[in-house]
Parts: sequence; structure tokens; C-alpha cells
Amino acid sequence: MKKIILIGGGGHCRSCIDVIEKEKKFKVLGIVDNKKNILIKKYKLIGSDKDLNKISKKIKNAIITIGHIKNSDLRERLYKKLIKLKFNLPLVISPLAYVSKNALVGAGTIIMHRALININAKIGKNCIINTGAIIEHDVVIGDNCHISTGSIINGGVTIEKNSFIGSNAVVKQNIKIGKNSFVNANLFINKKLHKNSVIK
Repeated sequence: MKKIILIGGGGHCRSCIDVIEKEKKFKVLGIVDNKKNILIKKYKLIGSDKDLNKISKKIKNAIITIGHIKNSDLRERLYKKLIKLKFNLPLVISPLAYVSKNALVGAGTIIMHRALININAKIGKNCIINTGAIIEHDVVIGDNCHISTGSIINGGVTIEKNSFIGSNAVVKQNIKIGKNSFVNANLFINKKLHKNSVIK
């Protein structure tokens, strides 16, 4: 298996580890986090963000395992830094998920257990498609988005970059959600949302 490091050692990292171990394509060598006390005990802390340049000389694969709820700023900043340091950010897909062979998914994105990505869907880079999320046909999701647990994105929807869709939210077909938008859990979105929308 190829070696990989994880960037971020919080709760989302635990879920990512479960997917990575289940996929069996990568061997986790350790975690990079700015805090000394990380939540994961199984893998060791190998450094902080300031050590990434040195680490990049030895390990080429990395994935961002920091969550995204309030905004995507940290994930986006880390993604750009890792690319600049010439890390490879692979696509990670749980073997318990379904991804259509006619869907496109960008680098650094993680597809969690029981997620479904249907035909002609296009998902950007550095996204989280979380447990049980449904991405229907012809959906377009921009970079750095988080589609949360159990959410349903119906056919033809466009979600622009840096947006968050909360758990069990449902987006009606053919709706457009502008960039940097936030949709809280358990909501039904049936009209266009302009950029920077916050729907609670």
C-alpha cells in the first residue's frame, strides 16, 4: 500500500481513518496537527503545519482530515499549501459507497461510507461527501464543499465552491446555491440561494 499522511487530528479525522483503512489503498504513517494532544491514539503525531515542507521530502500522499462546518477557509488554505509543496492529494472512496463510473470527482475529495454519487455528477477538489449523502444525476458541486451526513442533493442542482449543506438537508432539483453558502441541517431548499447565503 502507498503511504499517506493525514492533515488534522480531530473528530473528522477518525471517520476518515475508518474509510482509508476500509479502502486498503493507503497506509497511514501519521498525523500532522498544530495541537499536541490529538484525539486519535492509533496513529502518532508526526509534526505540525510548519513541518510539512520537511515531511514532503519523504512522503508524497496527503489528505486533509479537518472538517468544514462554519467555513471552508482552513481546508482551502491547507489544500493550496499542500499543492504548492507538491503533495499528491488522492481521491479516497469508501468501498461501501457507490460512485457512478460516469461521475467525475476531484483530487483530495473523500467519499464516506454509504454515500451515493449518481451518473454525470461532477464533484470538485477537496470536498467532503459525508456518510449517507446522496448526490443525484447531473449535480455539480464546486471545490471545498461539505455535503453532510444524510443530505440529499437532487438532480441538476449546482452548489458552488466553499459551501456547506447540513445533515439531512434536501435541495430540490435544478436549484443553484451560490458560493460560500451555509445551509443548516434538516432544511428543504426549493429556491436559488445567492452567494454568501446563510440559511438556518
